[in-house]
Amino acid sequence: MRHGRYPFVVAFLAPPVVLYAIYVISPYLQAFYISLTRWSGFSPEVEWVGLANYRRLADDDEFWNALGNNLILLASLPVITIVLGLFFASMLNVAGRGGSSGVGGVTGSRVYRVIYFFPQVLSVAIVGVLWLYIFEPRGGLLNGLLRVTGLGSLGQAWLGDPRFAFWCVLGVMVWMNVGFYIVLFSAGMQSIPRDIYEAALLDGSSRFTTFWRITVPLLWDSIQVAWIYLAIIALDAFALVQIMLGNAGGPSRSGDVLGLNLYRTAFNSFNFGYASAMGVTLFLLTLTIAILAMRVTRRERVEF
Repeated sequence: MRHGRYPFVVAFLAPPVVLYAIYVISPYLQAFYISLTRWSGFSPEVEWVGLANYRRLADDDEFWNALGNNLILLASLPVITIVLGLFFASMLNVAGRGGSSGVGGVTGSRVYRVIYFFPQVLSVAIVGVLWLYIFEPRGGLLNGLLRVTGLGSLGQAWLGDPRFAFWCVLGVMVWMNVGFYIVLFSAGMQSIPRDIYEAALLDGSSRFTTFWRITVPLLWDSIQVAWIYLAIIALDAFALVQIMLGNAGGPSRSGDVLGLNLYRTAFNSFNFGYASAMGVTLFLLTLTIAILAMRVTRRERVEF
């Protein structure tokens, strides 16, 4: 049996490994090679330029502007989304006094879960178009609500103003992602024995102390995963920015991100070599941040 097991395992593993190498590893290797060349993307002639594309990045103001916006997203999106996700998940699961242990969610928590999760069933394209019309300056819902409530003077051309365009996109990114993490954290909280919360309340612990000392440590693995996923989303953001702010990245490129800058360089300027250098830089940045996030947030596992 042992003799025939290895050919059997190899026979089943070989096809997926070969497909992965062809369709995942091979494009990465090609991108690394193209980043060292000057290539239009369509011409059969490829000029080897070495590290010239990477040296050019150091003096590219558009690249640094886009990178700065990505770093702002990286610093804000995971924090805001995780904090809101933990807060609403706590409200839905342990903020009330119901249940046999005296700890439960608020009334209607099941309905709220569906409402919070709703953005997850929409594609990024639909979300982008939906909020594009909400922020529309003349007939948009946001300015309309401001006029109805007597605050019409606060109305703005939200996506047409460099002061607000980027922050509008950030708000939409939080809105479209927070529902998933509410459900994720809710599932983790439901697995925590209610006896722990009951004992803490009987000992006189406040809601905040219970949340900080019990809920967060017991959900740390989920929080760590959420942080890494949201960091990757923050370093991408291409689709939403492109739909809401256009190929230019908004007025004065105020909402530009690396993915959109890369797209313009490749398909508008037809400079695939330079665009590949941006892509490789973004790949290395994403990989570095993911590894650092795993190491920084690593801690002793708390079990119950």
